[in-house]
Amino acid sequence: MAILVTGVAGFIGAATAHALLARGDTVIGIDNLNDYYDPALKRARLDELKGQFGSDFRFVEMDFADATALGTLPADFERIVHLGAQAGVRYSLDHPQAYVQSNLVGHANMLELARARQVRHFVYASSSSVYGGNDSLPFRVEDRVDHPLSLYAATKKADELLTETYAHLFRLPSTGLRFFTVYGPWGRPDMAMWIFTKALLAGEPLPLNNGGQMRRDFTYIDDIVRGVIACLDTPPSDDNAVKAGGSRSPHALYNIGNSRSEDLMCVVELLEQATGKKALIDPRPMQPGDVKDTYADISAIERDHGFRPATTIDQGVPLFVDWYRRYHGIA
Repeated sequence: MAILVTGVAGFIGAATAHALLARGDTVIGIDNLNDYYDPALKRARLDELKGQFGSDFRFVEMDFADATALGTLPADFERIVHLGAQAGVRYSLDHPQAYVQSNLVGHANMLELARARQVRHFVYASSSSVYGGNDSLPFRVEDRVDHPLSLYAATKKADELLTETYAHLFRLPSTGLRFFTVYGPWGRPDMAMWIFTKALLAGEPLPLNNGGQMRRDFTYIDDIVRGVIACLDTPPSDDNAVKAGGSRSPHALYNIGNSRSEDLMCVVELLEQATGKKALIDPRPMQPGDVKDTYADISAIERDHGFRPATTIDQGVPLFVDWYRRYHGIA
């Protein structure tokens, strides 16, 4: 049986599909290859998967916000890893409909697909953005998340609520994963690690929101993928016991982070070392919808799935910069 992975041409989706295929699973991957960022990068990720794994990887170009199209998918998958979404906090300020379609309509469609196909486990991407205006650190899955600061965060919170309803009504085993600032090879061009590396290598100023006075729980992609797969392999039980996040239905919520909050200027220093360039600084005000600090309490996923991150920011930053140079042909 295959595993269905949405957003398979995306950063986390492609890395998760790669790990599943490498261990012997087959993967059906769907993605609409939109132009939120350069589709050439998405196609390059797909080419890597096709080149390494051949017929074990099947790609279907499809928008999961189209329920009719989803109904045409083959029936030979028993688990879903729903990682596709319209990402980005700032983009949501000017393009709200993209988030409504992908993150609300699309998520509801995927839940209906999971219910109709009676899948054994529905794993989906939430976000650390749901913690919004919380000022108690580290963020815990037990914390209330009622005050999102962006439409993106609001849609991710809504996804958690929709999934809780399906887990309750239809006993759909589900796990939501709140990702914390993922970075690494094949990362996204709209993320700080890529933006800063590009600017450093080009000799351009680094745009530092809040003057760089921010902290982030940077989490390396390999650690994220190990957490996703550990959760995928162990669905929450339908036993009326309280799960991580508080549900008595078969629905668990976990933070996946490095469990270390890094000063953004320390990350800039690591990038300077890895690129051999001195940063020019372009201080900017705090951006609407953004949060000053993130920090993951990962005790729940550690307890239930044995997850511990293995890659420090000191190790991960040079790995990303090395990949970035290779991908762009920079000596």
